[in-house]
Amino acid sequence: MACSQAASAQIYTWKDANGSLMMSDTAPSDPSVEVRKFKVAKATAAIMVTRPVSSAYRDTYDDLIVKYAQARNLRPDLVRAVVQVESGYNPGAVSPKGAMGLMQLMPTTAAELGVRSPFDPDENIRGGTAYLRQLLDRFQGNEELALAAYNAGPMAVDRYGNKVPPYQETRDYVRKVKTQTTVGGAQPRKPIYYKWTETVDGRSVVRYSDTPPASGPYTIIDPSRY
Repeated sequence: MACSQAASAQIYTWKDANGSLMMSDTAPSDPSVEVRKFKVAKATAAIMVTRPVSSAYRDTYDDLIVKYAQARNLRPDLVRAVVQVESGYNPGAVSPKGAMGLMQLMPTTAAELGVRSPFDPDENIRGGTAYLRQLLDRFQGNEELALAAYNAGPMAVDRYGNKVPPYQETRDYVRKVKTQTTVGGAQPRKPIYYKWTETVDGRSVVRYSDTPPASGPYTIIDPSRY
């Protein structure tokens, strides 16, 4: 006769050759790697553990966060909070639902944003900030609703009358982001324009737009300076 016992699991954490924090339910194959182990009682296969990260580890990606936050007219603190809650600053993070990287992009969202390598920090933050900007524009700058849509999808926010959906996961997500930064309601978006050069029929042509080019270098123009 078999006796039922409470399920348990073990989480292994270590840093790879690039200094990135890795987490898995399987120990790394390299015996020289320093590993920390954490027992998780009553765990299922779909488990995610988020642990605090040091300021030094956050600083690794802060230049990218500031760069793309400014490009999308976002508060860097808001982007930092999303990265912290989504992945704990682990660029190799994968959720049970398949979301990937620092800002936990789903495969379909990553494809729509032109993110080919979601585990590349530069591409992931570029795509994640672009998506967050889209959501803020859709919900008139309301950060709380944009965050809810980032977690549950914009259709879910629409379905509940432009309110945070009554999903426990989504409400917990918004609450966790609020512990990292102040989350505001609807705010007017400051105008921002982009300037870049394209080659057309062998000639250099200067382009201006309120959205950045899909690829290549560009310059951000602040209209208030003119």
